[in-house]
Amino acid sequence: MSEPEFSARGVGIARWLRSLTRAGEVRIEDGRLALLTSYGSEIDSAPVGAVRAGRPWFARADEAVATVNGTRYRLTLHRNGDARADDHEASEEPGRFLAALKRAAGRR
Repeated sequence: MSEPEFSARGVGIARWLRSLTRAGEVRIEDGRLALLTSYGSEIDSAPVGAVRAGRPWFARADEAVATVNGTRYRLTLHRNGDARADDHEASEEPGRFLAALKRAAGRR
């Protein structure tokens, strides 16, 4: 197996108001995006070309939204799993995720 293009642990994953995990993992590897629980079980996955993601205006600095297989997920990405990161550090992680997703999908 190759090294993942992006991996973030300690990610809060929710289907809007319903929390699925508070310490999950988001991984982009071999052209696929995978959302995993803290135990490593797959919540959802899809080819990166089929995933839509962004940062809506109403999201906090550490949040991104991803639509995977028609289901919208709210991702709370903390720097290195640290929920106490300040706003500037917190805002970098969603940007890294979105950039990695675009690179993996071949979009510039």
